[in-house]
Amino acid sequence: MKTVDDLLSAVLAGELGPDPAELTATSVFWIHHGTRLAGGNVTYLNQYVLTRVGGSFGGCAFEAGEIDPAICADASGSPLATLLREAPRPLQMAALDAYLAAVQPHRDAPDAEAVTLPAGPPEVRAVARDTAIAGLLDIGRGAKVALIGVVNPLIAAIRERGGDPLPCDFNLRTTQWGDPVSTDMHEVLDAADAVVATGMTLSNGTFDTILARCRERDVPLIVYAQSGSAVARAFLGAGVTALSAEPFPFSQFSAEQTALYRYRAAPREKDGS
Repeated sequence: MKTVDDLLSAVLAGELGPDPAELTATSVFWIHHGTRLAGGNVTYLNQYVLTRVGGSFGGCAFEAGEIDPAICADASGSPLATLLREAPRPLQMAALDAYLAAVQPHRDAPDAEAVTLPAGPPEVRAVARDTAIAGLLDIGRGAKVALIGVVNPLIAAIRERGGDPLPCDFNLRTTQWGDPVSTDMHEVLDAADAVVATGMTLSNGTFDTILARCRERDVPLIVYAQSGSAVARAFLGAGVTALSAEPFPFSQFSAEQTALYRYRAAPREKDGS
């Protein structure tokens, strides 16, 4: 599978598990969440749509105004296949995420490394999370790291590993330290030695472009995903080099210990080896 649409088609055809027409999206709900970390100058405003299928949740962030909360009443109780075929893109991705998480929960995946985030205030938990994400980077000092979807603690974590961040975001113009943030994804993709991208790229339709460009340039792609974490997992070894998967409930919604799951693609064999 080369694209998200390929993955959708495979799921709808029942190639990856049970027929989604026989599964129910028991609950569809919407969260609007704001955060400003202590000492920061940015208020992060995030909207999520989430879907529950049996014992699993799927989630996807979206831009303000893209989905109306009324969709929750309309979609709750729908056959999952209906959402996969007809829902707006963010809800479609949340439904796909829920399906894949139900087929293989992160907690049971044999290739997942569970990382426990400590109990405590948002600043402590955010730093721990972003340090875990940056730990998936295998880079030399001075390597240029495109960061598509900017959070300031992750900028700091990349620098601590010796990387030179190339931040890109649709909504931010500078980082906490005054670094300019590009709005041109292609600019940073073409210059990067490695790419770190948020799962929200599944919602805004840029994931396939990022995946294809990293394949073409043969540069590592690390995805940090609250949105569509099980969707991004399907591309491990097929363009995605590593993944930090954080299923719902996300770290910002708890002050207790929670887990994220790190994955690494198997090393590729070199020709002639």
